[in-house]
Amino acid sequence: MAHVCPWWLGYFLIIPLRRWRQDPRKTLAPYVHEGMTLLEPGPGMGFFTLELARLAGESGRIMAVDIQSKMLEKLQRRAEKRGLRDRIEMRVAHADSMGLADRKGTFDFALAFAMVHELPSVALFFCETDEALRPGALLLLAEPRGHVKTAQFEAELQAAAAVGFTVVERPAISGSHAALLRICGKPRANARADAAAWG
Repeated sequence: MAHVCPWWLGYFLIIPLRRWRQDPRKTLAPYVHEGMTLLEPGPGMGFFTLELARLAGESGRIMAVDIQSKMLEKLQRRAEKRGLRDRIEMRVAHADSMGLADRKGTFDFALAFAMVHELPSVALFFCETDEALRPGALLLLAEPRGHVKTAQFEAELQAAAAVGFTVVERPAISGSHAALLRICGKPRANARADAAAWG
C-alpha cells in the first residue's frame, strides 16, 4: 500500500498561506455550480471542501470520504464554525474502497486532489468513481509535482482511460499535475473487469 499522509499533517494543508498558491474558489468555480451533488475523496481537513460547499449553495450537497476519521472530525468542526455542516455528508472509507455502492450514479462532479497516489489500487479508485458519477459528469484530478512524477501521473490517466474516462482539458493548478476528466461513454458494465485487468 502507498504511504498515506498522517492525519496531523492535515493542519499544514489548511494554512491560509496555501490559498495564495492554490485558491480553492479559482480552482473549482469553473466546474461547480449551485445545486450540484459533489464527491470529494480524501478531503483532509477541508481545504477544498468548504469552498465546494459554498459554490454548491444551500441546495447542493457534498460527500467527503476519507480513511482517517480524525481528518473528518476536524473538517466537521470547521464546517460547523462556518455554517456549512448541513451541506456536507462525511463517510469513513475502507483502505481498499470508498464504500459508495449505495450512491451509484449520484454525483455531478468529483474532486481528487493530491490523494490518488496514496491508494493501493489506482484502477479500483477510477472504477468506483466512474460508478458514483452521473453520465457526463466531470472528475478533476490533481497530484502534487513534488510527490508524483510526470510518468506516474500519466500512468494514472491511463488507468482512468481503461475504465472509460477521457481527458477534457489540462487546467493549470500551481504546483500540480492536473487533468479534467469525463466519462466517454464506454459501457459501465465493463469497468470493473477493465480495472482488474489493469491491476
